[in-house]
Amino acid sequence: MNLDELRAELEEVDRQLLSCVARRQELAAEIGRAKQKIGVPTRDYGQERDVMQRAVATAGELGVSKQLAEAMTLLLIQSSLTVQEQDRVASGGEGSGRRVLIIGGNGKMGRWFVRFLGSQGYAVEVADPAGSVPGCRCYSDWKEAELSHHIIIVAAPLRASAEILSDLSCNPPAGLVFDIGSLKSPLRTPLLALAKSGARVTSIHPMFGPDTELLSGRHVVFVDVGNRQATADARSLFASTMAIQVDMDLESHDRIIAFILGLAHALNIAFFTALAESGESAPRLAEVSSTTFNAQLEVASRVAAENPHLYFEIQSLNDYGTESLTALLRAIESLRSVVLAADEAAFVRLMEQGHRYLTARFHDSQAQ
Repeated sequence: MNLDELRAELEEVDRQLLSCVARRQELAAEIGRAKQKIGVPTRDYGQERDVMQRAVATAGELGVSKQLAEAMTLLLIQSSLTVQEQDRVASGGEGSGRRVLIIGGNGKMGRWFVRFLGSQGYAVEVADPAGSVPGCRCYSDWKEAELSHHIIIVAAPLRASAEILSDLSCNPPAGLVFDIGSLKSPLRTPLLALAKSGARVTSIHPMFGPDTELLSGRHVVFVDVGNRQATADARSLFASTMAIQVDMDLESHDRIIAFILGLAHALNIAFFTALAESGESAPRLAEVSSTTFNAQLEVASRVAAENPHLYFEIQSLNDYGTESLTALLRAIESLRSVVLAADEAAFVRLMEQGHRYLTARFHDSQAQ
C-alpha cells in the first residue's frame, strides 16, 4: 500500500478503537447501575488491579509496550469510574426540584456546583454581576432574590464572600448556607456571626479544580462553625460520590492550607519568576530540558495560567501565610549555604531528610 492507503487504514483503526471505547463506556454504565442495585461501592480496587494485570499480560502477548498498556488502561478505568459516579450522583440525588442559589455561580467553581447540583435534580439559580449562566434563573445582585432557597452557596472571591456572609447574618435565611472559600481566615468573623444568628451555616473547601469530573481520590474539607446538622447536610450532597470527606476546625484549616496551597503556589511562582528573569529564553531552555525540568515546568505553567487575584488572596489573606513563606525562604537559604560551602555531606543530609519525609507520606497513604 502507498502512504495515503496506509493512512486511510490507520484512520479506520482509530475509528474502531474509539468505537470500542464507546462500547466500554456503555458497559461501565450498566455495571455501575448493577452495583447500585446490589449495594456494591462504585470503586473496586481489586477489580482495577485485575484489569490492569490483564492489560499488561495482553500487551506482552501482542508485542505492545507495557507502559502504553498501563497508561491506556488507567485512562479507561478513570473514564469508567467517572461515568459510574456521575450516574450514581444523578440517580441518587435528592434535589427533586428543590431550589439552590449559587452566589458567584458564573465563576469557575460556581459553574462546577451548577453542574453538580443540577445533575442531582436541584433547580439551580445564580446570582453574579459577571453575567448569567445558561439554563439557570439569574440575578445580577444576590439581594434581588428572596432567599427562600433550600441551599445558598457563596462562591464569590474571598473578600466579597466575607461581605455576603456578613450581610446574611443580619437577616439569616432558613436554608442551608455554606461558602467554598480556599481560606477561612477572612471568613471567620462573618461565619461565626451567621452561626450565632441561628442560621444553618457551615463551611466547605473543595480541594480540586473546576475541570474535575471524577471525585474519587479528591478531598472535600468540611469546617463546622457551630451547627453540626448544617455540616451533615452539606456532607450529604457528596454522599453519592467517591470524594474523601475530611473534617477540620477553622484554625487548623488555614494553618494546613498555608503549606498545601500557599507553599506550592509560592514555589512555582518563584520557579517561573527565576526563569523569566534569568535572561534565558523559554525556547532555548526547552531545547535541552530534562525530565525533572519538564515536570516542574508543566506544574509551573498551570500555576502561571491561574487567576492571579485569587492566588494573591491565598497568599495575603491567610493568617498563617507567612509561616510557609518563611519556611521556603529558610529552605532556599539553607540549600544556598550548603552549595556555597561545597559541603557535600550536608547536601546529602538534605536529600536524605526529604527522602525519609516523602517515603513516610507514601507509606501512610498506602496504609490508609
